[in-house]
Amino acid sequence: MTTAGDIMHRGAQWIPAHETLDRAAQLMRQLDVGALPISDKNERLCGILTDRDIVVRCVAMGHDPAKVTAGELAQGTPRWIASDAGVDAVLEEMQGHQIRRLPVIEDKRLVGMISEADLAKHLTEEQLAAWCESVYAKG
Repeated sequence: MTTAGDIMHRGAQWIPAHETLDRAAQLMRQLDVGALPISDKNERLCGILTDRDIVVRCVAMGHDPAKVTAGELAQGTPRWIASDAGVDAVLEEMQGHQIRRLPVIEDKRLVGMISEADLAKHLTEEQLAAWCESVYAKG
């Protein structure tokens, strides 16, 4: 059985909730990613920050990204998947919540992220089409 750990992108990093958005943007550039999981003081997932969040919810609103923290933009219940979960569970989680990125957790630690690119590399055409239809559907 193919697992989340098999298809994830390794090397994902947290952005602590207390870090500012300008630092988050720098880390995104350094890692060449468009999203970072946000961790609380106990290194537990408390949200996901995207490059779009920084632009739309901070810069476009006239806020200073050097003064707004990642934690201030964290909202909702963060979704994640265990590294040993099967691909069907990954798809169910992403489709059920219409999300495009999914942190992968092992022993309560972040070990990777699954993104659209990871799915495109590992899914059949039928699986990918079904995923796209459900995640991009307007509800």
